[in-house]
Amino acid sequence: MHYLIQGIFAIVGLLAILASLFNWDWFFQSQNTQVIVRNVGRGRARLFYVVLGLLMIATAVYFFLEVQSALQS
Repeated sequence: MHYLIQGIFAIVGLLAILASLFNWDWFFQSQNTQVIVRNVGRGRARLFYVVLGLLMIATAVYFFLEVQSALQS
């Protein structure tokens, strides 16, 4: 179960990064992202989603390492 949640975090983080790098319209025109795009503009929203994606991937890696160390103990 832990690996499923970690995988979801990593995939969603990667999706956010790819959407920001390739400037996908469907991503930035979705209802959930419109709040950020309207408040800070699309350029800063792209930067925000890159940082958010990196944080999500880092969280997945951190919990993966923690689960591995707990299993070895």
